[in-house]
Amino acid sequence: MMKRNTLLALTLFMGFFTLSATAQEKKKASPAASVKETINSGATIGIDYSQPSVKGRKIGEEIAPYGKVWRTGANDATTFEVSKDVKVEGKNLPAGKYSVYTIPGEKEWTIIFNKTWKQWGTKYAEADDALRVTVKPEKSPAFTEQMTFKIEKSGKVTLLWGDKSVSFRVK
Repeated sequence: MMKRNTLLALTLFMGFFTLSATAQEKKKASPAASVKETINSGATIGIDYSQPSVKGRKIGEEIAPYGKVWRTGANDATTFEVSKDVKVEGKNLPAGKYSVYTIPGEKEWTIIFNKTWKQWGTKYAEADDALRVTVKPEKSPAFTEQMTFKIEKSGKVTLLWGDKSVSFRVK
């Protein structure tokens, strides 16, 4: 009888931890992602971000509202790191690590590189902006459910999300 109670208690104990571990392995709603590339100018660009999903919502309205600063990702602030001084859309950006915010718009997006990079994504302070550039969004060639960044050797950095493609040049 004692052995059976001990065995039952041990089985329940192990079952609890198995369920707990399974629950923790559940896929995050906005998984972490990163991309890194050494571009033709010799600078290395790295972007660390979380990938929000469109989930049937309309970009510019229900998510990433037009005309408002958006954290450009989810969870912690998206970070953009360059190994040496570069020009982004022709404007100087010193080597270093930055958080990335955007102001989405129907006809143009403002890309913001903010000096405070280690922070929660919604803690934006304009006073800490290092650089702002304006670019034109395009219709993406294919729908991208989870926000994704791509970096080409040429220095073209592209954010793909839903039917949007937003690119800027780094040299």
